[in-house]
Amino acid sequence: MPLEATMIIIDNSEYMRNGDYMPTRFAAQADAVNVVFQTKIDSNPENTVGIMTMAGRSPEVLVTHTKEHGHILGGVHSASKKIGGSIDLPTTLNVAQLALKHRENKNLRQRVIVFTASPLETDQDTMVKLARKLKKNNVAVDIVVLGDAIGEDCGETVLRAFVENVNSTDNSHLLVVPPGNHLLSDALISSPILSADRSAAIPEELGGTGAGPSGPGPAPSNDFEFGVDPSLDPELAMALRMSMQEAQAREAAQAAASGATTSAPSTTTPAAPTGPQPTVVPSQRGPHPGANSADDVDDDEDEDDEDEELQAALALSKASTSAAEEDEDEDEDEDVEMEDDDEGDEDDEDEEDDDEIQKAIQMSLQKPGAKK
Repeated sequence: MPLEATMIIIDNSEYMRNGDYMPTRFAAQADAVNVVFQTKIDSNPENTVGIMTMAGRSPEVLVTHTKEHGHILGGVHSASKKIGGSIDLPTTLNVAQLALKHRENKNLRQRVIVFTASPLETDQDTMVKLARKLKKNNVAVDIVVLGDAIGEDCGETVLRAFVENVNSTDNSHLLVVPPGNHLLSDALISSPILSADRSAAIPEELGGTGAGPSGPGPAPSNDFEFGVDPSLDPELAMALRMSMQEAQAREAAQAAASGATTSAPSTTTPAAPTGPQPTVVPSQRGPHPGANSADDVDDDEDEDDEDEELQAALALSKASTSAAEEDEDEDEDEDVEMEDDDEGDEDDEDEEDDDEIQKAIQMSLQKPGAKK
C-alpha cells in the first residue's frame, strides 16, 4: 500500500483555453486532478496531496499537503481564474521539491505529478541535470503530456529524457494522451501512474486494475473487468463477478456430469444364476478401426474384463449346479434304503400274523376230537 506525499502541478497557461479535449483542456485537467486526489487518499488514508500552478508571473503553491477534497477543489477553482502566460517547468519542479521537503510526515515518499499542454522551451541538458538532482533526493516524477506538448519539436523528447534520468526502480512514468473523444481522467486511471494506488484501493476479490498502456495511443475508457470500474461501483462489480463465478460453476458441473456418463463404463459384477444356464461363448472382437486412440484401448480392456467376469460367473453356476445334483442323488439313495427297511419289517409282521392264525386253527380242530 503506497504511502506518499504528492504535489500536483497543473498547467494554467494560455494553451489551456483550447477545446480539443472534452470539454476543454483546463476542465479535463481539473477532472484528472480530482481522480488523482481520490485515488491517492483511497489507497492510504495517511497520504497527502498538494496543488500548484506553473504559469503566470511565477509558480504558485495553491494548496499545501492536505487530505481534504474541498481544499483541492478550491485550489483548482482559483487556478481557473489565473489562466495566462507561459510555463516555467524547471523552477516549478524546484518549488515542488521544496514543498515536499517540508511535509509533516517524513515517512511519506515524495512524488510530483505534472500536467503540461504547452511547448517546452527548456533545453535537454538543464532538464537532465534537474532530473538527477530529484533522483538524488528520492523524488519520483510522473508527467502527463497533452495538447501542444505532444511532438518531437514541442519538447516531448526532452521530457522523455528527463523521465529516464529521474526514474528509479520504475517509479516515474511519462503518459502521452492525444486529443480525442476519450476523457483525460480515463486515460490516467488505466495508466501506470495510478496502477499501484488502484490495486491497493480495490479489494482482491473485486479484481484490481493492472498497468495500462503508456504509449502515445489513448488508453481505453473501459479497461476494466466487465466494463465497470470497481472503485466507483464496488457493489455492481461484486455482483457481476459472483454471477460469472456461478455460471462457470454450473458449466463445470454439467461438463463433469456429461463426461462421467460417457467415459466411465459400468463395473458392477453380474449375480451368479441359481439354476442351470446355457453356456454363452463370448464373441471374438476384431480390431476396431482407429484403435490407436486411448479411448479405444480403454474400451477393449473394459470389455475383456467383462468377458472374464462373465466366464467366472458361468463357472460358478456350473459348480453350484453339479453340487446340487450330487446332493439330490444322495437324498434319493437314502430314501430307497429307508423304504427297503420298512418293507422288511412289514413282511416279518405278516409272517407272525400267519403263524398265529394257523396255531389258532389247529387248536380249534383239536378240541372237538378230544370230546369224542
